[in-house]
This record gives sequence, C-alpha cells and structure tokens, in this order.
Amino acid sequence: MDFLQTLVSIFMQYGYFAVFGILILCGFGLPVPEDISLTAGGVISGLGYANVHIMFLVGMAGVLLGDSFVFWLGSYYGEKALTLPVLRTVLHPERFDKVREQFKKYGRWVVFFGRFMPGLRMPIFFTAGTSKQISFIRFVLTDGFAALISVPIWVYLGYYGAHNFDELMGWVRNGQTIILALVALAIAVVVFYWWRRKHREARGQK
Repeated sequence: MDFLQTLVSIFMQYGYFAVFGILILCGFGLPVPEDISLTAGGVISGLGYANVHIMFLVGMAGVLLGDSFVFWLGSYYGEKALTLPVLRTVLHPERFDKVREQFKKYGRWVVFFGRFMPGLRMPIFFTAGTSKQISFIRFVLTDGFAALISVPIWVYLGYYGAHNFDELMGWVRNGQTIILALVALAIAVVVFYWWRRKHREARGQK
C-alpha cells in the first residue's frame, strides 16, 4: 500500500505526464509494477485530480508506446541491443534464449500473453522484434488487444476504490485473477467462432 500511496502522491502533483512517463519506463523494465501505476492513475482520477476516461487513454498510450519502442529496439538493432546497459540488466542471455524458443513455438500468441506476464513482458516484446516473424503493425494490434483487457481494469479499479485504500488493495490482489478470467473467456469466444465457421464450411461442402 505504501508504494501505491507514493505513486499517488507523485501523480497528484504531475498528473497525466507522470503516469505516461512511468508507464513508458515500465516497458523498459523499470522495477515499478505496471498494474500499480495504472491503479494509481485511476486513484487520482477518483480523487478529482484527473478525468478517468482520459486517464484510460493515457494508460493505453503509455503502455503501447513503451512496448512498441522495445519491439523497435529488437527489430532495428537485433541481438546487438543486448549489450546496451538499459537492457543488459533486465534481459539476461539465458532469459532471452528461453523466450526465443517460446516465440518459435507459439508466434504472436506469446506477444498476447506477454502483456499479462510482468516479469517476462519486456523480454517477450524485444524477442518479437528480433525474430522478424511478426510485423510492427501486427505486434501493435496484438499487444493493443491485450491492453484493452488489462488497462481499463486497473484504471477503473483505482477510480472506484480511490476513497478506500484497504478495500482497493484487496481488489488489486484479485485483479490479476479477473484479467486471466477475461483472457480465458476471450480465447473461448475465439475458439467457438473458429469452430462454428469450420463447421459451417464443412456442411457447405457436403
């Protein structure tokens, strides 16, 4: 709770710019939980220091820009970027090799699920860039779809719990479960529509 209160105090002073900047740095592996940063942005909205809907848009822009820049580093510099100090302390060669193997197996689905893996998000997005298996546009669309699930949950949790931090922290602890449940639901819907289309095509060929 102390960390959340610290972020709230900073964001109350500097508003949208502070939230936007912190989220971009989170994309580079800053040891600040993205979910807490988004929640803090929601809290200052609930306290009247910002508009919650604008905060949602700022949150989306911050996470997507940070993620996109990491992807671009991997795409433009390749594995040579691993020698940069900003990456060397976060993306160890062993971790990079493990993520690269997963990306070879599952492709852009790794990007989608990477948004929900705080410790692996940055290595996954960097590896996506180095792999050359996914275009920048497809990366942004995939990451953006995942962010549309997670970002509003954190921002609006902060907004509605701004006046009761104890209750809010309980919501935050359960927030990841809610997000994973929504992801599972989204996958189930996609699989259902894919199966129904295949079923209709099979019936049409008879």
